[in-house]
Formats: sequence, structure tokens, C-alpha cells
Amino acid sequence: MPELKLLEKQEQEEVSFEQEDEALDDELESNGNSKSVLDEISEILVAGNDWTTATILDQLVRDNIQLNPRFQRRDAWDITRKSRFIESIFLGFPIPEIVLASPDKRRGKFVVLDGKQRLLTILQFYGRSETTNDSFALKNLEFMPELNGCTHEDLKNNLLHSSVLDALDNQTLRTTLIRNWKTESLLYKIFLRLNVENTPLSAQELRQALHPGDFINFLDDESIENPALRKILKSKNPDPRMRDVELLLRYVGFHHFLSEYRGNLKVFLDITCKELNQDWKYRKLEIESTVSQFEKAVQTTTKIFGEENIFRVWLGNYHTYRSKFNRAILDVMVFYFSDPVIREAAEKNPAGVANAFKELCSSSNSEFREAVEKSTTSIRETHTRLSLWGKALLKVLEVEFNVPELVDNRIIFNGLR
Repeated sequence: MPELKLLEKQEQEEVSFEQEDEALDDELESNGNSKSVLDEISEILVAGNDWTTATILDQLVRDNIQLNPRFQRRDAWDITRKSRFIESIFLGFPIPEIVLASPDKRRGKFVVLDGKQRLLTILQFYGRSETTNDSFALKNLEFMPELNGCTHEDLKNNLLHSSVLDALDNQTLRTTLIRNWKTESLLYKIFLRLNVENTPLSAQELRQALHPGDFINFLDDESIENPALRKILKSKNPDPRMRDVELLLRYVGFHHFLSEYRGNLKVFLDITCKELNQDWKYRKLEIESTVSQFEKAVQTTTKIFGEENIFRVWLGNYHTYRSKFNRAILDVMVFYFSDPVIREAAEKNPAGVANAFKELCSSSNSEFREAVEKSTTSIRETHTRLSLWGKALLKVLEVEFNVPELVDNRIIFNGLR
């Protein structure tokens, strides 16, 4: 089918799903008071420091550069890439600068805006990370193959390699420090700009650095162990860009704070983190119960649509599902199927549920398709997809439940029951 091949090619050219919402949020915020943003930019202090590898290692070990153990479990580089990065330092090659921001005006403490994988690689090669790749042996070096198989300890114990270690310790790595920033929004903008040309990174990484706490730690742990997230992301390991954490965070946010949503997903997720970190002592059992339903909701969706088709748009004209994963569809499926009564009723009528979804996605009713594929973060589109799917389920299931309403551009929702 030539048309379908063309469609798949177009999908490959689209931005990856982890960037869609954050890119739109950035655009929405940029439409605000540009003079205010420029005034804020004019007040930040940017300074360059020529720190050596040894100095950076010392800052990491002392936790002044906050590369916490939770990030260290999300290792995106393989050993060859790590080894060639270390080789570049040996050789004195230019290294992309590391960008740090000093949070809350605390001097000497920094969060990482760009360069986490480089910093983690340094920490691991020196044997100071306590991760599975700690003290890794060099592999597939291009210019110094005689060092293949050597760890840092091997080099340290061999006098012939003392000059190599000296070169490593004393190599200058350009580091940019950002101070005096006023809002997290500005840091997000800088973060996104820095990563346009690099491996796409989820802003969840920055969110967790700026909003640490018991709730986000719980969500992080759950995302690593959750089989449903492994299935969704088609990976056996924790996602190096923390997309798994963000998917759970979206689910919790829409489940508990939907009526507080104001159309900016980034701000909404930030607020969800802040509130639940603060109230974790009192809401711990409630949130644990909510998250426990996530996997069951995914299992129900899988039973109805099949593993290859879950959370994908139905292409009525081509009688197939789009190959690309769609987070907005995940949102609406787990929103309703997290309820045990709705879930049970849906599993009794899988064909009816599947047909109802296909009808919503068909060309004769494009409102739902637009709400899951275009401006997915707006209040109206968020309400549209939740409302239309809820009403479609009410027609085919023998149960009653509440559906979100839109009143004066606010989503009104007091729970499914």
C-alpha cells in the first residue's frame, strides 16, 4: 500500500513522542509577556569555568554537582560510547561543554542542564558511581587500542600508563555555570534549547532535580519495576530519559488533579510533584493505590486491542493502527480502565470497546483524532478526548460513571463515581 508507506515515512519525520508536549508547552509560555522574559534573561549570570576532570570528579563525589543515584540507574550510553569519550579526554580532544545551574541561590550546589551522561561516564570510569557499569573496562578504542580492556585501576597500577592518567586528571573540561535565575520556566527553556541537537531528553530529568521528594522517589521506583511501562516503551530497562516516570506522573496528575489543569502540561506536572511531595505523609496510601491500578488498566487495554496496537490511533482509511505510540491515548485509556468496575465491564465486551474506539478515530468523526494528535495539551482538547471516550464507553458498557465536563473553559470532575 503506497499510501501507508508514505504515512509511515511521515511519522518517522515527526518529532519523537517524548518531545511533543514539552515543545508545545515551551511555545505556549513564549506567547506570554516577552518583555518580562527578556528582563529575566538579562538578570541571569553566566560564567565559564575551566575545571579539570579531577576537579569535576571531586565536585561529583561531594555531591556539589547533583548527579543523584536515581539518575545513575538510567544509563543511556553503551560501553563503547563511554570508552571513546574517555579516550577523547586522554587525547585532549574538544569536549562539549557541561552546563550547570545553581538552584535556590545556594552557592556551590548545581543541577545539570546539559552533560549528565558525560558526568556519569567520568564517575563510572573512576569507580565512584556504585552502578552496574562502575569501573568499566575500556572497549573499542579507535586511537589507543592498546588500552582496550583496561579499567582505571589497571592504568593506576601500571607505571607505563602514568602519563595517560595524568592527561585524564588534568584535562580541562569547559563548564558553564548559570546563576541568579528567577523561574524554573527559564531553566526549562535553556534545557530544551541545549538539547535540540543532542539525543532528545525528557524534561522529567530536570523536573526531578528541581522537585525532589518522597512522592517522586516513589514514582521513580515504581517506574523501574512496573512491567506495564516496560511493555509500553518496549524496553527491559529503566528509560534513560525518564519517560517512564513522566507517564506515571501524567496518570497520577490527571487522576487526582484534573479539575486543576490549566492547559500547560509542564506546569501541571510540576505542581503535581510539589503538592504530593509535600503531602506524601498523608496521601501515601491513596497514591500507592492509584498507581497499583495503572498496570491493571494497561493489561485490560492489551486484552482488548492487542499488544501491538495499544495506545495507537486507528487509521480508518487504511484499516490499521498507526505505528506510533500516542501518550494522549494512553491517558484516556488508563483514566477509565483504572476503575475496577469499568475495567471488568470492558473485558466482558472487548469487541464493543474496540469498535467504539475505531469509530471515534474514523474520518467521519475527526474531533477525537484532533484531540489526541494535535494541540493535545489545551484544556479544550484534553476535555474533548476524555469526554468523548467516556461517552463512547457508556454506550457499550453496562455500568454508570461520571465523565468530565467543560464549564467556562475549566474541566469539572469530581471522580468517576
